[in-house]
Amino acid sequence: MAAKRAILIAGATASGKSAVGMRLARSFNGVIVNADSMQVYAQMRVLTARPEPADEWAVPHRLYGQVSARQNYSVARWLEDVREVLGEIERLGQRPIFVGGTGLYFNALTQGLSPMPETDSVVRAYWRGEARRRSPEELHAELMRLDPLTASRLRPSDPQRIVRALEVFQSTGQPLARWQGKAGTPLLPAGAWSGLVISPEREAIYRRAEARFDQMMAAGALDEVRQLRQMQLDPELPAMRALGVAPLMQHLDGEIALEAAIEMAKTQTRRYVKRQLTWLRRYMIAWRQVKTK
Repeated sequence: MAAKRAILIAGATASGKSAVGMRLARSFNGVIVNADSMQVYAQMRVLTARPEPADEWAVPHRLYGQVSARQNYSVARWLEDVREVLGEIERLGQRPIFVGGTGLYFNALTQGLSPMPETDSVVRAYWRGEARRRSPEELHAELMRLDPLTASRLRPSDPQRIVRALEVFQSTGQPLARWQGKAGTPLLPAGAWSGLVISPEREAIYRRAEARFDQMMAAGALDEVRQLRQMQLDPELPAMRALGVAPLMQHLDGEIALEAAIEMAKTQTRRYVKRQLTWLRRYMIAWRQVKTK
């Protein structure tokens, strides 16, 4: 890949990174590769703001909408798919342009993924059952008792990662943080890529994100959530954590009005954008910052 340096474009939701990716792909004979953990799902084109069909026709796009929402897709699976895609792009003499807002994907791509252990199925079932019965704060307190090293790195309001840490500790006797500290092998080592962070003003991103959610609703986001509801998916699946799914599902279940669901989704999106911006400042400080309006 040294002859065709990959371009990595990161940014928060609604920052305009996809438009930048399109311009660079046209300029450098590029192929846009998805680096967003939710845009992989086939059933959620509108709700995850996947590229429009016209854009996918104009410039090659890979790893968008190729996974069923029924699948427990992970960063490890994504890296396997990326490895295959990079080989194809290299053979065609094109330039890979990764676009997305999932920091963990970019970290895994450029730093490698730590080898993670298999967890015992009985242990896994136990803790996932506990997650349905106990609050995230209670689970975090339990993790702090068993594995204070990992617990200190996790927010008490993040039940998915807390449960994963509990599963790993009970299955292996080792803190999850210790497993994560083991070095992996990056697909794109230093020198094989250059990184850009698209950085509009914070309030501008908030306004765009809210306006875009209104556009999503007009374009059929509620119908996509209705389809997910009909699929009767396990609520623990990653696809069910997509922004807007939970409040719109509550509306379809008759629990809240549509207007309330939309406001909840916008609030959820605003909080997610804030977390993304924090991640970008903390972990991508060496990337080139591209200021936009």
